[in-house]
Amino acid sequence: MVNEKILSWAIILLFGLILFFSSAILTTRLILRGEFVTVPDLRNKTPEEARFELNQRFLSLRLQSTEYHDEIEKGRIIRQEPPAGSKIRTNRTVSVVISAGSELVEIPDLTNKSLERAVQILASSGLARGVIAQIHTPQYPAGRVIAQQPKPGVGRVKRMTPVSLLISQGEREPKFIMPDLIGHKADLIIVQLKNLGFNVANIRSSYYPGLKSGIIIKQSPPHGYPVQKRSLITLEVSR
Repeated sequence: MVNEKILSWAIILLFGLILFFSSAILTTRLILRGEFVTVPDLRNKTPEEARFELNQRFLSLRLQSTEYHDEIEKGRIIRQEPPAGSKIRTNRTVSVVISAGSELVEIPDLTNKSLERAVQILASSGLARGVIAQIHTPQYPAGRVIAQQPKPGVGRVKRMTPVSLLISQGEREPKFIMPDLIGHKADLIIVQLKNLGFNVANIRSSYYPGLKSGIIIKQSPPHGYPVQKRSLITLEVSR
């Protein structure tokens, strides 16, 4: 009988404790829901640092946007809303703007870089490709950057500033006037052209009535046409 009474009192005490702690938790939540806290200064902090500091005050963080900033390092907070020192209720959100780094960048030196490499460097530097011009010059290999505008070392400029490039086409090749090869022996002409450095790359043969084998009957480029040594010369020869 005594044991039953002790057990009954133990059960009553247990339920009482449960009820007490439940009421305490609920009361704490209700108090916190209506409690005012001071918003901390989050400027120049990382989002992780800001989130930890806000959690200490029962506040949460929202990343609103990013902006360029010349003084605050990339990835750190520029400003916040509500501002530091404001009194707000707990369980509210503080919105922040994150720095995307400086809007001003240095102009890289692209001289003697290939056009492809120069464009890659511009993109990684936060700059845009401007006008591309080309000239012949023996001083730089074909496809290399001779000059640029703006020039390197002029100071920092805004991101996405276009940089114009002057590209080398290499040394200018001399031009020749194509001679009249029709009616000449193909084997002699081909040897002479190749010895002079011309590109004879395509020779076709076809039947031509009344003409012995090995005589040039067609040529491309035609007689009088300007050519360079790298130009493709094709011949049609009688068979």
